[in-house]
Amino acid sequence: MRTLIFDLDGTLSDPIIGISRSINHALTSSGYRPRAQSELAQYVGPPLDETFKVLTNASDAEIRNLVSLYRDRYAEVGFSENTIYPGIDSALSVLSKRGVRLGICTSKREDFAEKILRMFEIRDHFSFVSGGDIGVTKRQQIARLLIDGTISSRALMIGDRAVDVLAAQENGIGSVGVLWGYGSRTELADQSPLCLLEGADELIDLPDLRPD
Repeated sequence: MRTLIFDLDGTLSDPIIGISRSINHALTSSGYRPRAQSELAQYVGPPLDETFKVLTNASDAEIRNLVSLYRDRYAEVGFSENTIYPGIDSALSVLSKRGVRLGICTSKREDFAEKILRMFEIRDHFSFVSGGDIGVTKRQQIARLLIDGTISSRALMIGDRAVDVLAAQENGIGSVGVLWGYGSRTELADQSPLCLLEGADELIDLPDLRPD
């Protein structure tokens, strides 16, 4: 049975409050203006260094400082300002009971991802957690999982942003887009995933998905 690899932010949980408040903490602490939560929603998913580069056009050294300030607040409180999407816990439980192997591949740092999964009491569903860091792309994360033998080419990457679909395609594995997160239907459809899901209950059918 194939491995299902889940993105975290925007796929399993809605992190917008913690992310937006932590971004604004970093910005205001460094003399930049804060941004509205609605403006920051588009940055749920991509790596933090890329987000701060777009928001500030700062030097690499300043970007590293902004990421550090973000993480200081996120580690203290931001990770907990997060809610699991309706139906996710139930879908994961069904998949686990069927013996489907599940994993996480997120741009979020691994220790933060672990804290969030344990907070929602869903960590035990997952065989592995791959977290990101500055300068590490999701494409590289999936490549490492393949090289290490953690996953095979039959794995499916499940996420809410184009970066999830593209990272899967660049590594020769299938991808599935979910529409309850932060990527639009157009953003996801333009990358030609195997399918788009409207609701979490559809996740339980993925192990049997066949390419067109």
